[in-house]
Amino acid sequence: WQSSKFYGTASPYGIFAGRDASRGLATFCLDKDALRDEYDISDLNAVQMESVREWEMQFKEKYDYVGRLLKPGEEPSEYTEEEHTKDHNKQD
Repeated sequence: WQSSKFYGTASPYGIFAGRDASRGLATFCLDKDALRDEYDISDLNAVQMESVREWEMQFKEKYDYVGRLLKPGEEPSEYTEEEHTKDHNKQD
């Protein structure tokens, strides 16, 4: 399977498994020490935030949406793609 080359546990992007990848993708840093276990990316600069949006668009075009990473204490729920789009637009 080709995707395991990039996304498996021993791959370059495996470091993002179960984590918010926004900071690493925005800063082009795949160093585990540079990643944080928090969901706040408000300290990223405008160029980095634009990079986050560009990555998001690329992923949306290439992959099916299957869920989202939950914040600590947040309860899982099932919702439609329409609800996801509505929730996502609120965050922008």
